[in-house]
Amino acid sequence: MRTVAIQKASCSLQSTARIQSARSLRAGTALRAPIAQVRKSSRGSLSVNALAVGDKLPDCKLTYFNTEGQMEEISTGDLTAGKKVVLFAVPGAFTPTCSVKHLPGFIEKSDDLKSKGIDTIACVAVNDAFVMDAWGKSVGADGKVLMLADGSAVFTKALGVELDLQDKGLGVRSRRYAMLLDDGVIKALNLEEGGAFTISSAEDILSAL
Repeated sequence: MRTVAIQKASCSLQSTARIQSARSLRAGTALRAPIAQVRKSSRGSLSVNALAVGDKLPDCKLTYFNTEGQMEEISTGDLTAGKKVVLFAVPGAFTPTCSVKHLPGFIEKSDDLKSKGIDTIACVAVNDAFVMDAWGKSVGADGKVLMLADGSAVFTKALGVELDLQDKGLGVRSRRYAMLLDDGVIKALNLEEGGAFTISSAEDILSAL
């Protein structure tokens, strides 16, 4: 049986702004320019959040199962400190596009990415750690892609990339994206429209390295 130690999730920003507005880009540092997202709040008003190349990633707690089968908590700050990290998000574990294309693509290209200087490849979704662990094992992610759970969507909401799928019975999920991080700073970002899969593949990230 697994020993489970669950700590209360928390999230704070390492930068002074929640998500800073788009900044000017240096050539070759991003796959695409920062993408502004306009979304409706629960009261129907519109708000704008921007993910920008050059921003510091929000410091949030995520959970995963280690190689000994124990649940652990890690902050995005610790995950990325002093490292080059590829972080990609999917709308849900075991869903068709995520299981057939997105996650397997990063597993297949993990050696290529690490040969380019990437220290960690991580996948995050608004699912619990048990589901993420089982999904990762089912597609051979062990030792290649770290499967991170954002069970309460705290990290996803801090980024402003939540995807409302309540009409499909799926609650709040994450938009699909892939980003390249250097010491916690966003160096490249591809944010999809909803769950589309057009610009966030492993090949897209490789092309930015």
